Order: sequence, then structure tokens, then C-alpha cells
Amino acid sequence: MNKFVIGKLVQQPQGYKSFIPSDFPPQDNLGLPNSIMIKHTEAIRLLGKLDGITELLPDKDLFLLMFIRKDAASSSQIEGTNATMMDAIESENAEPRSNLPNDVDDILHYISALNYGLERLKELPFSLRLIRELHKKLMSDARSSHNAYPGEFRRSQNWIGGTRPDNARFVPPPADAMNKALDQFEKFIHDNDNFLPLIKAGLLHSQFETIHPFNDGNGRTGRIIITMFLWQKKLLEMPILYLSSYFKKYQQIYYEKLNNYHNGDIFGWLDFFLDGITETALSSIKTCSAITKLRENDMIKVQTLNRTASEATVKILEELYKMPIVGIADVTKWTNYTPRGAYRAVDRLVNMNILYPVKSGDNIYAQKWVYRDYIDLFNDN
Repeated sequence: MNKFVIGKLVQQPQGYKSFIPSDFPPQDNLGLPNSIMIKHTEAIRLLGKLDGITELLPDKDLFLLMFIRKDAASSSQIEGTNATMMDAIESENAEPRSNLPNDVDDILHYISALNYGLERLKELPFSLRLIRELHKKLMSDARSSHNAYPGEFRRSQNWIGGTRPDNARFVPPPADAMNKALDQFEKFIHDNDNFLPLIKAGLLHSQFETIHPFNDGNGRTGRIIITMFLWQKKLLEMPILYLSSYFKKYQQIYYEKLNNYHNGDIFGWLDFFLDGITETALSSIKTCSAITKLRENDMIKVQTLNRTASEATVKILEELYKMPIVGIADVTKWTNYTPRGAYRAVDRLVNMNILYPVKSGDNIYAQKWVYRDYIDLFNDN
């Protein structure tokens, strides 16, 4: 096993040892083994295939939002959140937001940060400045954060696991060493070097988690920046690849590989990371194909209605791809129907097995319906 010197534990005056990163990257040419080179080639091939299939989606922005929601839920669940993608969708239009459970609030902040980052990248290069802005969006007014200082790199020691640095699982660098490591991290982002693009993306994530530059929110921020980097490097025309569900599925291995990275096992981490790119790309390809098929089938159902009903129902169906859990108020907004007319439109979709009731009660106009077959595509893949 090839070992690299990523850093070393250094005794601090306060009585604990902090991990001080070595110069980054460890060397210009890692001497990647053939197994990793083969995996990188396959991952790049699948990203190209994913790009091709997303071009077939009728309104890519509508479907992108669902991939973002899925990533937000998975990334937050890694940090201990119990809320699901369904919980987040139901709560996106809730007023007031202050009544939301902390778990749901975490996911909604993640969605907001990711959307912000994708827009911001159109005018600002991927950089430490953008990372700080992402963190600010992620943590501002987030009720589950703890002294996060949104958008600010930490000025004091943090740690991972344990109750204090001397019994922690991992102690990142103190602030002065952290700042030096961040300077090298940003230089690596912008360097026109010989690193393969997915190798560079993997190294950026593992090094960011090693530096742990914020008081809170490092894991979620670090997972967002994978997508930011891949998209800026134009490895994807549409930012539809998100690795959080893969990291959640193999959460213990994810932590082990990051810990082994600290100890110099770069290849073990990159092998795991490239497997994640491949598995997630295959899942996304499958999901995109299923979306196209579902849309075609449901459009055929809708077109059996008379012309007036069909036009309004098509409009509702298109909106459901963006907001697949709806109430009567949503349908009236989309169609300008009266509440009674909106209910009749929903009833048609229920009879066609497109919408299914979520909540029952005495007040039919307070009920919610779900485009279940569509949401299931993101839960199954």
C-alpha cells in the first residue's frame, strides 16, 4: 500500500495533539495504480452518458430540483438528521418557517445553499470566497447549528468526536496552521496541473474535511463543493451528480476512508470516491430514463381527457415535477381555478393513479396529494 505524508500530529500547549497538514498536494504525480486509472476512465465515460441522457429531459431545471432535494436529505442525514426528502418537500412552502422541526430546517438550508452556489458559480470562480458564501447560506438562521459563525473560517480549535480535544477522534489543525492549509487548498483549486479531474475532486473533498475550517457545517459544505467543482470543470453540462446518497449508504466506510486518508492512504480514499462517482452516475442515468418513461405514460393518460380538462391537467402535471406534494391552494395558483374546480382537477389525477392522498381529514381543502410514482424514482435509485 502506497502511503503519503498528509500531515502529522503535533503536541499543543493546551495538552492535546492537533493534526498539522503537510504541503498539499503531497506531490505533483501520485503514481496512480492502474486500477484507479481504469476506474477514473469508467467514471468519466458514465458522466458523459449521464450528460447525454439529461439532454432528453423536457425541462431539466424542474428535475434538477429533485436531485438537489435528494442530496440535501442524504447529506443532512449523514450529520444525524432524521427528516426525509418527503418531509422537506412538504415544508418548502410552509409559513412560518420558525415552526419547522430542526431536522427539516437543516435540509431546506442545504437546498438553499446548493441552489445559491450553482447560481453564484456563473459569476464567481470556485474559491475560498465562494466556499465561505456557501457556508453562510447553509448556516445562517439554521436552528440546529452550534456557534457556527456563518461564512467565517474558525479562529479557535475544533474537534471531531469526543467531548473535548484531548479525547476527540480527530483534532484538525489550529487556526494558524489551518490558514496555511487553506491557502494551499485554494492554490490547488486554480492550478493548471496534471491531476485527472475526478482525482482532483476527490482530493479537494478529503483535504477540506481534514482542514475542517468551520466551527460547524464542514461535512455538508464539503459535500456541496464536490458538485461545485465538477460543474465548474464542465464535467457535466447539468449539475445532476450528487454523492451524498452514496456517502450515506456507506457511511461507516466513508468515515473510515477519510480517516485513512489522514494517515496517508490516498489511494484507498480515491478508490472509494471513484466507486461513488460510478455508482451515483449509474443511478442518475436510471432515474433520468425512468423520468422520461413516466412522463410519457402519464401524458398519454392525461390526453384521454377532453380538450379543456386536458390542457389544465397537463399544466398541473408539469408543475408536479417541481412540487410533487400539493394541496388545493397550489392547484388554484397554477390554473386560476376556484377551489372547487381545483379539487375536481385533483380528483381526475387521483382517478388516473397519478396523484395519491397524503393526509385525510374533514376539510378536503386542507388535504395533500403526492405524485408518488415520481418521488419513488428518487427513493429507489
